[in-house]
Amino acid sequence: MATNTPASFELRPVQFSRLTRRGILLGLSLPQLITLGIALLLIVVSLYSGGGAGLAWSSPAWASLVAIAWLPVGGRRVIEWAPIIIRWLARTRAGQTEYRRRLIRPRPAGTLALPGDLAALREWHDPETGAAMIHDPHAQTLTAILAVSHPAFVLLDPGEQQRRVTGWGRVLAATCRSGRMARLQVMERTLPDSGSGLAEWWQAHGRDDGSWASTTYRELIDRAGPAGERHATTISLALDLRAAGRQIRSAGGGMTGAAAVLRQEMTTFTTALRGAELTGPRWLTPGEVAVILRSAYDPAAAPALERHGALGRELATAGPVAVTESWDRLRSDSAHHAVLWISEWPRSQVYPGFLAPVVLSGGVLRSLSLHYLPMRTDQAARDLRKKKTEMISDAAQRRKVGQIDDAQSAAEYQDVLQQEAELTSGHGVLRVVGLVSISAPTLGELDAAIAQIEQAAIQASCETRRLVGQQAQAFTAAALPLCRTL
Repeated sequence: MATNTPASFELRPVQFSRLTRRGILLGLSLPQLITLGIALLLIVVSLYSGGGAGLAWSSPAWASLVAIAWLPVGGRRVIEWAPIIIRWLARTRAGQTEYRRRLIRPRPAGTLALPGDLAALREWHDPETGAAMIHDPHAQTLTAILAVSHPAFVLLDPGEQQRRVTGWGRVLAATCRSGRMARLQVMERTLPDSGSGLAEWWQAHGRDDGSWASTTYRELIDRAGPAGERHATTISLALDLRAAGRQIRSAGGGMTGAAAVLRQEMTTFTTALRGAELTGPRWLTPGEVAVILRSAYDPAAAPALERHGALGRELATAGPVAVTESWDRLRSDSAHHAVLWISEWPRSQVYPGFLAPVVLSGGVLRSLSLHYLPMRTDQAARDLRKKKTEMISDAAQRRKVGQIDDAQSAAEYQDVLQQEAELTSGHGVLRVVGLVSISAPTLGELDAAIAQIEQAAIQASCETRRLVGQQAQAFTAAALPLCRTL
C-alpha cells in the first residue's frame, strides 16, 4: 500500500514584496526635490544678496521648506499631505462631501443611483448569461460579478490547502496572460444572518399541515431575527475596453461587442475557477447586485432584503438616500463606515491563511477587498528591468556621496530579482491592494470595531492605516464589488 510522506502535506510559505519607497534621486520623491530645490535657491540668493545677515533673515522661509520636505506626520512627509489636503478642501468647498437623493427628479434610464463619481456608471443586462455588467465610461471598463462558495480554508488539511493555493495561483496567472483585464477584485464580506437558512429548510422539510405545532413553528421562523453572521465572497472582473478595442470591433462594436468579449473572459475565468475547486461560480443578476449595493450603504436593511426576495431588486433604486463624508469616516443611511488600507503585507515568510484573524473576526460587519492589477508579461518584464536599472543607479549614486546601502534597499532589490525569476518560470506579476471597510450603527461601536480589526491585522503580520481625506472613494473600492480604484 502506498503511503504519503509528511513532506507531501507540508505547506510552502510565501513572502510578499515590500512596498517600494524609492525616489527619483537619493530616495527623494519629486515633491521633495522641488521643495528642497526652492529652499536651496533661497539660501543661495540670501547669501549673495545679504551674506550671513541675509541668510539669518531668510532662515524661517528655507528652514520651513526643509522641514516640510523631511518631517514625517502620520506616516507621510508633510509635502505628501499637500495634495490630499488641497483636494479635500476643494471638495468640501464645492459641496461634494454630502449626497442627498433627489426623490422627485427622475434619473436617466440605465444609470445607477449612486453618489459621487459613481453616478456615471451604467447598467448593461447581458441577455445570454443573465449577468449584470457595469459600464464605467470614465475608466473605460466593463465589470461582471461572480459569486463563489468554498469551504472554510483554515479547516482543510495542509495538503488540500496547498493544492487550492496552487490552483488559485494558476487562475491569477491566466488573468495576467489575457492582457485584456484591467482589474480583478476579490471581496469577502460579513452580513447579519437573517434566518433565511431556517426558512429554506422549513420549506424543504417542514410539514405545514395547519396543526398548532406547525403553525407555531412557522411563526417562530418568520419572526426570527439575525442570529449571527454569515460570510459571502464575490469575484469581480473588469474588462479594459481600451486594451480590448480590436476584439470589441470584431464582435460588432459598442456595448454589444464589449459584452461579447467580456463573456469570453467570463467563460475562461469560470473554467479556471473550477480547476481551483471553487464551487458554485454564478454570475450575479442585476437584482442580486442591487442587494449588495443596498446592503453596503444600509446594513440594517440587509436581513429584510435577503428574507423577502422581491424587495430591493432594482439597480435604479439600490443607492443610498443620504451620504455624509468626513475627514476619517463616512456616514450613510443606517451605519457609520471607515476604511483601512493594508499598507504593509507580512515582511517575513507566512503560510496561506495568514489573514484568518481578519477574516474570522467575530461581531464586526466588514468587507475585505483584494484588488489585483494584472500586468502583461512583456510590460512586467520591462517594468522589472527598469526597476533594476534604477536601483543599481541609486546604489552607485549613494556610494559616490558616501552613503551606505541599508537593509531595506537590499531587500527591495532581492524582491525584484525574485519577481523576475518567477516571471521567467511562467508566473504572472500582479499589484495587490488590500482594503478593509468597517461598518457599525454608532460611532462608539465603529471605533471599537476598528480597534478589533487593527489588532487582528497585527496578528496577521500586516500593518493597516486609516485612509483620510478620501473615505468616500475608498468605501466604493472596499465595500462595493465594482472594481473601483483609489
